[in-house]
This record gives sequence, structure tokens and C-alpha cells, in this order.
Amino acid sequence: MSIIRTEQLNKIYDEENIPVHAVNDVSLEFEEGEFTAIIGPSGCGKTTLLNLLGGLDSPTSGEVIINSTNITNLNSREIIDFRLRNIGFVFQAYNLVPVLTAKENVEFIMQLQGISKDKREARVLQLFEQIGLKDRLNNRPGKLSGGQQQRVAVARALASKPKFILADEPTANLDSKSTNNLLDIMLKLNEAENTTFIFSTHDSRVIERARRLITLDDGKVISDKK
Repeated sequence: MSIIRTEQLNKIYDEENIPVHAVNDVSLEFEEGEFTAIIGPSGCGKTTLLNLLGGLDSPTSGEVIINSTNITNLNSREIIDFRLRNIGFVFQAYNLVPVLTAKENVEFIMQLQGISKDKREARVLQLFEQIGLKDRLNNRPGKLSGGQQQRVAVARALASKPKFILADEPTANLDSKSTNNLLDIMLKLNEAENTTFIFSTHDSRVIERARRLITLDDGKVISDKK
């Protein structure tokens, strides 16, 4: 079942009066449960496309439809609420709140959603069991390795059971062991919860594990292989 669809999606930046097509007439569909990597050379539009899918940026033209909601028609408050309830994000820089514990970082999204304390705590324990960090619940980010911080970021993205996860170069700052551990966890979560993962990456280790590869060049889809 298709959960995300783009229709003739374009993002044009004006750099010194020269239009740059970061995303150029992209029409794609993503199905529930996918483990997909968007790949291509630096500057090809990977991150821009991911930001458009997640409503972090607005297209110059075209549409992004998630389930039955055309998010390009939502106002700023509506898109914030939609992201909160439907989309999980994992970034290259982890983006954990340094003054909060690992547990509090993961709970934060659920608090914003108004989920009760009992349900939050049960979900956090379940996720930390899955990511192998049950003994790090009360550690702040500064006391965690890069790989551990990224695992917490994945748990945070999954906490509210979003429709899909957008991961922008999530392994870029990790060593090989941490990368393999993280990808193992993501694949297990993908299979256990049927959560859709869409990566922007140039990491061969992610590419090898992806079940679908979408290649961009100059903002255009030049290949889509399953």
C-alpha cells in the first residue's frame, strides 16, 4: 500500500539570479514497510528531497501526499502537528537535547503528543530493549558514544509509532562497528513494526542493505531499482 506519493515535485533555489533545480520533476511512490535508500553524488538533491517528504521544506511546485493528506496544502501550524503525529526523523548530527537523559529525549515527542506517563514509560523500555541500551536510560548524551547517541535518536524517531522514518545520512559520523549495529537495529525495527525507512545516504553499508535504491542526479530520478 502506498503511504507517500510525490507528483511532479520541484524545488528551485535562486542563487545569484541563476535558478538551481535541487529537485527536478520527481514523481515517486513509497509503500508501507520499505527500507529504501536515496543515493547519488553530493549536491544531487538527496537531502532536499528528504526535507520535502518530511514537510521540513516547501516545494516550488508539485505535491507531497502522505496517505490521503496533501501536506503541501497545510499551513505552518498544521504541518508541525502533522509531522509530530506521522513522521520520525533521524539526522546526521543526532540532535539530542544535551540537558535531558536518553530516556527523557525519547519521551519528549510522546509528551508533546499528550501520551500518558505509563504508556510513555512502557514504550521507552520497549525501545531501549530493542536498541540494546536499557542500561543507559539515565545517561545524558555527553556520556554516550556517537553510535549510542544515534541509537537513542532512532528510538526517539520511533517512539510515537510514526508512519515512516526519514534518515538523513544517519551513519556519516559513525565508525564501521557502530554503523553495522545501527543498521541491524533499524532492519529489526523495520521488520518488527513494519515501519518504513527512507534514507538519504552515500554510505555503501546502507546501500548494501537497502531493498530499494533511488538514484538522483541534478535533482532528477535517473534510476529506481527494487
